[in-house]
Amino acid sequence: MADLVVRNLDPGLVQALKKRAARQGRSAEAEHRAILEAVLAPTRRQTLAQALASMPNVGLEEDFARRQGARENRVFD
Repeated sequence: MADLVVRNLDPGLVQALKKRAARQGRSAEAEHRAILEAVLAPTRRQTLAQALASMPNVGLEEDFARRQGARENRVFD
């Protein structure tokens, strides 16, 4: 692992980092690592199965059944 030294930070920024770290229950160094990882780490792509599994249940299959020739309930006419 590499080391990273950040110099000339505004004291208010350092204090904000320490407060955020305390809220998360970790050290300022661990919080700094977490922030960098969240911002810079490549996002992991989901598989189609994962994306479908994460969708909320929004109704019964019958709620989405198409009706052939039903014009009275057309929304975008």
